[in-house]
Amino acid sequence: MLKQRNRDFPLDLSKKLNIAHINLCTEVEGPYKRMAIWFQGCNILCKGCCNPELQEIKVSHLMTVQDVVDIAVKSKAENGIEGVTFLGGEPTLQEGLPCLAKALAQVDLGTILFTGIEYDNLSDDIKANIDLIVDGRYEATLFDDERNLVGSKNQQIIYLSDRYITCLNWFMKNREKKVEINVGSMLFVNGDVI
Repeated sequence: MLKQRNRDFPLDLSKKLNIAHINLCTEVEGPYKRMAIWFQGCNILCKGCCNPELQEIKVSHLMTVQDVVDIAVKSKAENGIEGVTFLGGEPTLQEGLPCLAKALAQVDLGTILFTGIEYDNLSDDIKANIDLIVDGRYEATLFDDERNLVGSKNQQIIYLSDRYITCLNWFMKNREKKVEINVGSMLFVNGDVI
């Protein structure tokens, strides 16, 4: 079994994160109920990206790591979330991402990271407290219609802890396609392409 690799580094809860959207509770961005965070800005610019509006590197909503952890803890209490999924844009552009992952681990929330960067090229600080990574550029010509949540066949699902090892079927078996629509001050849609 894999072990959580909780690397010791300073936890600076005042670090800023550039966040485009937060969905407090979703069941389509990974196994179990989870909070999903879409970060603004990407330097990979995959052709056919499902979130092209998040590619531009610009200020969206600046929040501290502490702000986001507080939101996640509240969502855990109110919505029963099990973890948090990091999406983008490119989440690894966020200097505060390692601190966020470590702080979420300390409140027993699992983490899933989507990144266009291949696993071997990620820093140890980013890998230290992430439970599962989906890595690699999205390649439209290699569209993956067999695995859930994975965009193209070149992308890997990498388990860094044993937290989601029993969820292999969630990623590998056909499941009902879902779209979630949240209505508030704005309309927010996420989920599978229909």
